[in-house]
Amino acid sequence: MCESDHDQRDLASRRAFMKTSSAAAAIGILAACGVKPAAEAPPAAAAAAPDVLTALTVGALTQAARDAMTPDQIIASFKEGNARFRSGTKITRDFLAEQQATAAGQFPMAVLLSCIDSRAPAEILLNLGIGDVFNCRLAGNVENADILGSMEFTTKLAGAKVVLVMGHSACGAVAGAIADAKLGNLTQLLAKIKPAIAATEYTGDRTAGNAAFVDAVARKNVELTVAGIRKGSSTIAELEKSGAVKIVGSFYDIATGAVDFLA
Repeated sequence: MCESDHDQRDLASRRAFMKTSSAAAAIGILAACGVKPAAEAPPAAAAAAPDVLTALTVGALTQAARDAMTPDQIIASFKEGNARFRSGTKITRDFLAEQQATAAGQFPMAVLLSCIDSRAPAEILLNLGIGDVFNCRLAGNVENADILGSMEFTTKLAGAKVVLVMGHSACGAVAGAIADAKLGNLTQLLAKIKPAIAATEYTGDRTAGNAAFVDAVARKNVELTVAGIRKGSSTIAELEKSGAVKIVGSFYDIATGAVDFLA
């Protein structure tokens, strides 16, 4: 009986050590990336953002300004930024000053998953600055284990409050998946888009040569990616359930410059 008690105490000690070691390792990662651990306070405890636009355009985004924003305010700021981009009234940024201001630390408000397409640079389309968002770029904006791990870092540890998936029109990766293109490692990447093809309701020509069908599949792919993030990461799903994080899809039209935020 004494030996059993000793074993139980030893097991508890090892578990405590592992927990402490994991926490220390996480803090070490944060420090290396210029990030402070996210506060555990519930969203309701955060103070209302006095002026989101000012917080995003005057110098680099600070921790106090980021923490005061709600996920909905952040999404609204993205919509406003895209409106400025489309109207040609975007805020002129001093990127050199932002680079210098963020050298000692960063407090991004969101993590974006967007496509590698050269015509769809999310930060420019949303009129954002250095240090405002994390951005994962991958052909076809699909999620995988590495992307999910990156998102868990940015939300659970670094304090980002929005996960934004951005697809776009005339997506070559989507067209390639529809055409069943095969090329080295690209083959397995395009396979991740194929469920969106099957799930897209479309009565016309369902080929890669039909731009309307390609765009319809690209939109469906965004929806499935958002669902895949919730399913693939219990960490992010729990943050969303608590209200600390919001996951949202969007679609960029390369012809008009407009980003449509999906319900």
